Amino acid sequence: MSTTTADMSQSSQSPGAPPAASSYRIHPKAIRARRNRRLLVVALLVLIATVGYLMYWYTHDRFWIRTDNAYVTGNLVPVAAQASGIITQVLAEETQFVNRGDLLVRLDEHQAYAALGRARGRLGEEVRRIAALFINRKQLAEKLRSRTARLELAEHDMDRYQRASPSGAISKQILQNTADKIASLEAEVRETQAELDSLDAQIGGTTVMAHPSVDLAKHQLIEAHLEYARQQIRAPISGYVAKRKAQVGDRVQPGASLMTIVPLDHLWVEANLRETELQHVRPGQPALVSVSLYGSKQTFHGTVEGLVPGSGSAFALLPPDNSTGNFIHIVERVPVRIALPADELREHPIRPGLSTVTSINITESGQSVWTSLATPSTAEYETDVYADELPTAESMAKEVMATNLVVSESGEGIDSLLEDEGAIERMRPRKEVDRSPNEGQVSPKLDRPRERNDRSPSSFVPRRSPDLGATTFPLTPSIGPDSRSLGPEAGRNPSRLKSGFALDDDRRAFGAGRR
Repeated sequence: MSTTTADMSQSSQSPGAPPAASSYRIHPKAIRARRNRRLLVVALLVLIATVGYLMYWYTHDRFWIRTDNAYVTGNLVPVAAQASGIITQVLAEETQFVNRGDLLVRLDEHQAYAALGRARGRLGEEVRRIAALFINRKQLAEKLRSRTARLELAEHDMDRYQRASPSGAISKQILQNTADKIASLEAEVRETQAELDSLDAQIGGTTVMAHPSVDLAKHQLIEAHLEYARQQIRAPISGYVAKRKAQVGDRVQPGASLMTIVPLDHLWVEANLRETELQHVRPGQPALVSVSLYGSKQTFHGTVEGLVPGSGSAFALLPPDNSTGNFIHIVERVPVRIALPADELREHPIRPGLSTVTSINITESGQSVWTSLATPSTAEYETDVYADELPTAESMAKEVMATNLVVSESGEGIDSLLEDEGAIERMRPRKEVDRSPNEGQVSPKLDRPRERNDRSPSSFVPRRSPDLGATTFPLTPSIGPDSRSLGPEAGRNPSRLKSGFALDDDRRAFGAGRR
């Protein structure tokens, strides 16, 4: 029965039909040939790709150093408070462009204004006080002139009485009274001289304007003015405001960060290259920089400006201590500064912090690795917003000093305030001049209250009048053995007395009794 069914199935197949699957067989040789053809094609493709890459690397890529560890950076200029105070107004916001000198933040200036007023008052008071010292010195100088003149007159009288005593024309009482008068005048001269020396120690060798006390008060006023002026905080450079921290009502101290200004017209790239790639990198070599912001549509044509003198780990907050022996050897990276052209930055603005893909062409020799093309030549490296503060403060100080200086001075020193017609000689010690006693006379010493030691300047003593007066000097020019030194010639060359004067022998007891 089964055989009949199989025969029927076979007979049911139409002639010319393909054999059944079970009867279809592929020869192993055909399979291997097909596989070999495919492997050959793949190998040829890999070979072509490898050869192409090697040719590209040999002709182009081996002359370029490429890294994606590169970022855009620039000058981030902080705006900080320079004085203490409470913020009363904020005039700039983030993303806003400000020009150099624009007012950004205003502080409460009432306390600074009061301090400025106190400094003005102290300066004016100090100028008046020092000027009064100069006036007092002039008064003391005049008093010293007067007392020195009286002393010289008394000494001249004593000289005449000494010459007339041998003849008995002058009594012992007159001689002693004159000696006491001379001692009293000497004490007055020394006292005045001491007062004058005390003033010289305070104002000597200077003027009112240049006195240390006035100069100190002047600079205190300048400091107070600067404190007042810096209650208004201005933009040091032009740029965009970022990272604003200033808030109305905040109390700030000097150094407190308020905001940051970023100039977007001067940016550069810091490419962190492996130390194995730095051998042929030199300043001046061209570089291509692509930013993800613009993709492949825009490529910046930069220039290597220099190599940072140290790896990133060397400038880390906590640099590794490899001397301990506990270290892992890794390839360090060194930042390379790449300048970006300003015209391309203006056409395609970018921001600091953006990541880049940077390629450096090392085919060009460039310059020495010891050189640098980076220069602080742009506007953000200098500001003049504070240039007028000091001249303004100094002008205010000079005005206050001129207003309170009631004595006109030439600026030549202390003597310019003592003499209207010229400088006076400085104080000089007086020289002791010995006077020879009359020939044949004994020179006992009368009692003096204290030994003479004055330093009165002879320049303070005006010339004596030739007419000494008959009532003051009872002697005439013709009387006395040495009358040529009396009369009209008296006082032209005044001399000092010794500690005593000559008397005859029978009058020596007077001096002894006084001792």
